[in-house]
Amino acid sequence: MTDTKPQLPSYADPLGETLHMLKLNGTLYCRSELTAPWGIDLPPIEGCMMFHIVTAGRGWLEVEGEEPVLLETGSLTLVPHGAGHVIRSSADCPAEPLFDIPVERVSDRYEIMRHGGGGEYTHSICVVVRFDHVAAERLVALLPRIVQVDAWDSDAESWLQSTLRFIAREAKELRPGGETVITHLSDILVIQAIRSWLATAPAADQGWLAALRDGQIGRALAMIHRTPDRDWSVEGLAREVGMSRSAFSARFTELVGEPVMRYVTQWRMQLARTQILEGAVPLAALARQMGYQSEAAFSRAFKRMFGMPPGKVRRAPPLVPGQIPTTD
Repeated sequence: MTDTKPQLPSYADPLGETLHMLKLNGTLYCRSELTAPWGIDLPPIEGCMMFHIVTAGRGWLEVEGEEPVLLETGSLTLVPHGAGHVIRSSADCPAEPLFDIPVERVSDRYEIMRHGGGGEYTHSICVVVRFDHVAAERLVALLPRIVQVDAWDSDAESWLQSTLRFIAREAKELRPGGETVITHLSDILVIQAIRSWLATAPAADQGWLAALRDGQIGRALAMIHRTPDRDWSVEGLAREVGMSRSAFSARFTELVGEPVMRYVTQWRMQLARTQILEGAVPLAALARQMGYQSEAAFSRAFKRMFGMPPGKVRRAPPLVPGQIPTTD
């Protein structure tokens, strides 16, 4: 059987392992050279995360139902759930629909936008990414509608600017492996923002995130995540973490928000879906990797969860400038 489990460092804590599993796909990179007055209306992008980094100047980011957020030089701002939003130079500046603004398309993954009225200069980076791993989907679902990191100290700011320059160079020169470099550096930027939120947000101490930090439930989650092919049971997991069956079951449900075996099944099925989207995987082998003794049993479980058999799942298309799918 092919080992498809992520190679996690043995010293990692369960929450750290979850961050280790974050994997971005379909990165689209846009460098914006903006002069006041300017405004851009970005459409909702289902299943994606967008983030903006201001490297010079300032602006405002507005998501419906949320307070406007000031984007200053050195700030990194995530819109985790792909919500439509507006960025503009000032609160009263009209916003042009994104796809009505001409861009210079450098490659399939990189474009340059020049927009505005010729006044004060703002330079920003916008990146659109898609998360494919089940761990990422669960984590991103818990994030607020806007996450901002703007308290960079001098060392961190220097590191951020160096990273952005490196991304821009790789995207522009299109050297072999450039897209992989861009994607991995984007991973780092997003994870840094999420780490900052985890360290300060009260919501990070609740639900699934609290369960990952719990000494016993966190260990149980890590074992499920690492070895989905094992024949897990409530009794077996309770024994592994040194708890009685009843106490373990009750605490798991309280923290995670669902019963143990439902979580195990959902984790397996979402992992399976990710592998199917990543390429052609023989269903018999995939069934074994997810702990099922037969392809038929695996297929029935998959269909119960997703409403379609695994053979109907298709790889999501890459994000292409000017052709990003919206929820409209």
